[in-house]
Amino acid sequence: MFVSDRSGNAQVYCWDRTVGTLRQVTDRPAGVQRCAIEASGETVWWFADTNGDELGQWMRQPFAGGSDEPAVRGLTSYWPAGLALGLGGHNLLGHSSEQGTDVSLVLPDGTLRRLYRHEEPAHAVDLSRDLALAVIAHSERGDLWQPGVRVLTTDGLAVAELEGEAIGFSPMLGDNRLLLLQPCEDRWEPVIYEPHTGERTSLDLELPGEISIEWSQDAASLLVVHDHHARSEAFRYDLAARELSPLQIPQGTIENARTRPGGDVWFQWSNSANPSVFQALDSDPQFPLTSRPPQTALATDIWVDGPGGSVHALLSLPRTGVQPHPAVFLLHGGPDEHDQDAFDPEVAAWTDEGFAVVRINYRGSTGYGRAWTEALRHRVGHTELEDITAVRQWAIGQGIVDPARLILAGWSWGGYLTLLGLGTRPDDWTLGLAGAPVADCAAAHRQAMDDIKALDRSLFGGTPDEVPDLYRDSSPITYVDAVRAPVFICAGINDARCPIDQARVYADRLRDRGLTVEFHTIDGGHSMTAVEERVAVFRRQLEFSRKHIDDRRGLS
Repeated sequence: MFVSDRSGNAQVYCWDRTVGTLRQVTDRPAGVQRCAIEASGETVWWFADTNGDELGQWMRQPFAGGSDEPAVRGLTSYWPAGLALGLGGHNLLGHSSEQGTDVSLVLPDGTLRRLYRHEEPAHAVDLSRDLALAVIAHSERGDLWQPGVRVLTTDGLAVAELEGEAIGFSPMLGDNRLLLLQPCEDRWEPVIYEPHTGERTSLDLELPGEISIEWSQDAASLLVVHDHHARSEAFRYDLAARELSPLQIPQGTIENARTRPGGDVWFQWSNSANPSVFQALDSDPQFPLTSRPPQTALATDIWVDGPGGSVHALLSLPRTGVQPHPAVFLLHGGPDEHDQDAFDPEVAAWTDEGFAVVRINYRGSTGYGRAWTEALRHRVGHTELEDITAVRQWAIGQGIVDPARLILAGWSWGGYLTLLGLGTRPDDWTLGLAGAPVADCAAAHRQAMDDIKALDRSLFGGTPDEVPDLYRDSSPITYVDAVRAPVFICAGINDARCPIDQARVYADRLRDRGLTVEFHTIDGGHSMTAVEERVAVFRRQLEFSRKHIDDRRGLS
């Protein structure tokens, strides 16, 4: 089961490898972004929200096809907060509202048994295979960046309180060992915890950056994917021998890696030149492919001295034109994500149109150690812009980019940084392209979904009422009167993460000053799921960019 835009929009599909059939499960105008399959393989789940607002309910349908029905009885619309599908129709469901988060055991008849409730966000992680234990992540201490882990019985009794990130129980029936990631100096290390005895086994892999881990199907080894400096590598860790063995996967980015019965590993792979492909180590999944986009140029690495240490960026150059190039500084979202050596159609499109693209893993990005990720909390927004400025100055100094033709662009957190950069460094940028941005941190906080409010409290150390100066200092609207560049803003009318109203107010403030502003709305939520809409928005951004860059100095 997977989500794909094969139909032109993100929808859920079921793939039966035995008979080679592929069936589209959903057909919703706003698309679908979450799905799961029960352990029996007989039933699939997908989350139905209202036009992208992320508020809705889980639906279920037979794998072979049939009518949809609510997966859970007696619940009104909720925000999803984790899902673990267990054996025998028993499932673990996290569901949140403005009153807080519940984690419940879903019984075979669709009724609920509440295991946990708290006003702070929490997340359902996993059920043990014997259905005796559940594990959740919680933020009762008020910091989403340092979650707690709680092991519960399926009657709701607390068994253990742990630190770190819970991954899941052993897949073997009768084996209730729990796999976690726990902080160790500037990295994360796997730990295996035995709930019944309290025994902990630390597995010191000593891999810098980020790791993701998963049990093998026989629980004898772990699949380890290591993300460091914008690239991935994968390993198999033998638990008995305590040995880490590399898997032979080309350099690039590994996503959605999963173990299979018999020891095989399935994953998606791409690099900046090659579109994503579905692969396996030891078999040929024979996935039904559609036509794939052509290759593009391979990105090169940049390392620049910044105020907080060496800053890593990826540079993609156009195949035509001479230096210095017009350039797009394309900022990733998150903030705790990172740009990777992975195929990105937006990067390919910009380089095809004659622009250089610079992607910067500023402080706050993952893949460079815990201290690098958490450094953005020093001064939210401004810390990241210091690193972006350092890379900008380097690229100009090397003669790669033209300082008169520089675009600052991004989506979500990248859109927020775009607006903040246009106001705090107005001389640096020719124009800005901001997608789903926060323009007023306090106003956005008051309208956002509860998980985002909790993230804000973690980043700023409180609410807008408690620390108003910090929210004001980091808000783009504080610096709106300094903006001089034309601005293109795209926002979703149902965005629960970066609500549209505060972005409209920002745009109106620019218009009142006589600046050029284009405000484009999408009939959806925080992200675009329809291919045609993504293409249409990019085309409008390109036309906007060409017009205002040509006004300053023609393209080379």
